[in-house]
Amino acid sequence: MSDHLSHPSHPPHGFNLHERARQAMRDEGFAPDFSPDIQRELSLWAEALRTESALVGDVRDLRTRLWSSIDNVESRDLDQVEVAEAGERGTIRLLVGIADVEAFAPPRSALDLHASENATSVYTGVEMFPMLPEQLSTDWSSLLNDADRLAIVVEMVVDAQGEIESSDIYRAQVRNHAKLAYETVGDWLESGGDAPPEVARVAGLEAQLRLQNQAAIRLRAQRMRAGALDFETVEARPVMENGQVRSLDVPRKNQARYLIENLMIAANMVMATYLEATGRPSIQRVVREPQRWPRIVAIAAEFGASLPDQPDPRALSDFLAARKVADPAHFPDLSLTIVKLLGPGEYAVVHRLGEPIGHFGLAAHNYTHSTAPNRRYADLVTQRLLKAILHHAPAPYDEASLEAIARRCTERENAARKVERLMRKVIAADLLHNRIGETFQAVVTGVASKGVFVRLTAPPVEGRVVAGEAGLDVGDRLRVRLVGTDRQRGFIDFARADAPD
Repeated sequence: MSDHLSHPSHPPHGFNLHERARQAMRDEGFAPDFSPDIQRELSLWAEALRTESALVGDVRDLRTRLWSSIDNVESRDLDQVEVAEAGERGTIRLLVGIADVEAFAPPRSALDLHASENATSVYTGVEMFPMLPEQLSTDWSSLLNDADRLAIVVEMVVDAQGEIESSDIYRAQVRNHAKLAYETVGDWLESGGDAPPEVARVAGLEAQLRLQNQAAIRLRAQRMRAGALDFETVEARPVMENGQVRSLDVPRKNQARYLIENLMIAANMVMATYLEATGRPSIQRVVREPQRWPRIVAIAAEFGASLPDQPDPRALSDFLAARKVADPAHFPDLSLTIVKLLGPGEYAVVHRLGEPIGHFGLAAHNYTHSTAPNRRYADLVTQRLLKAILHHAPAPYDEASLEAIARRCTERENAARKVERLMRKVIAADLLHNRIGETFQAVVTGVASKGVFVRLTAPPVEGRVVAGEAGLDVGDRLRVRLVGTDRQRGFIDFARADAPD
């Protein structure tokens, strides 16, 4: 047996997933708790800031519009609401409202210092570590149902081909008339049946959501024509009961998720273009042309497809679309491989006169992160940059400060991925730790010098084959026997079911 496990799979007594998540946060340099200084700040001035901020500048009253939100059923840190209306010549006017978090988070405050240090909320599966205190992110700034809130509104007119004809950005008061969930709305949009009760109870909302969906379909079709890449990966999340992992669930990317994804991408593109046009430096989200493009070309050739020698998002998009149709069962594995070869996204400072870096995966010249200011520091900084422009105020950051913020946000995002990836493994090991000796159906997902890795069909967890791995290749299907786990490190070891110990 390999030394993947340093000891047999008897977990430490009293193993606690929440404590393990906190330790993982600390190991990667995150502060998992808020300081007493932050709590004092919240009690002293947050409500006053809310009242005062509504009186600064031009704030439109859009509370009577039929705003709604679609998110995970358990989410309370609601960053976006949406509304749409039919326009002339078949156009659709889209409004995306983004929580005005900047109104509650002054620069250089204790709260801002904590947010800038962590730079992102971290989702560990068993516990979410928010970038901002829950009192703020799930209440004061959150676009909750039946509550008046401040928002930044990105307005877009989408034509019949999915092009954005015109756009505008401004501050407004909004009111969420329906907090909806991905699963119920997605099932309804795909089935074409009766609207779910939470939609039917709000007059006009059914037609409103169908119009939003129509706009999202147009926007997505236009992006795909431009060469945007469509991926599908398997990312299981734990189902908890009384603090214990009972099962793993793989959320399906349904039509409601596509709806929100496409509206947010469009809003972020409009925001990036707007900021760049002012001539002031701003932060964009970029994915550079892949340095490992030759390897992507070689993988496509294995499937009988030919890609050009130079990076071409449209050609890669067409290849991925064809493989999704030809072999949907293995498409998540291909997606994961291509995503890794493309490399991670990063934050970069851009200028009006500079050459745009762009986002290779979205086939976009200008793209930023602005639609999740409760969860990402880059979005909060972008909101400050925007509001300075709207208020005709000096830029809140100089170029050097923005460069430092972009580097920090990129580094912290990478660290958050490490925490989340580790905790997925820890949770999977915890789920399986008492099932040693059982056999499972699996597919080989990776073959490298460090070992052969498989993903089980059910539950959807990954581990290493430490016995009988010779001759296995990516895509092979086999039965494996669980031979060891280490919950602390998230290790899971398998042997081929017909291989000797």
